[in-house]
Amino acid sequence: MFGLGWTEVALIAIVALLVFGPKKIPELGSALGKTLRGFKEEINHPNEEASQDEEEEK
Repeated sequence: MFGLGWTEVALIAIVALLVFGPKKIPELGSALGKTLRGFKEEINHPNEEASQDEEEEK
């Protein structure tokens, strides 16, 4: 995973837990998932919104 070993991943997870706290991490994961899903949809269907904007201008 990006050239990181399990010890580095564990260290990053511990630091994230200390910085954000256990209550905030699920919210951050959910927000990240929604953002990635939005990017994926835009990559798969990039012209839908552009064509809608063009139709509204006419």
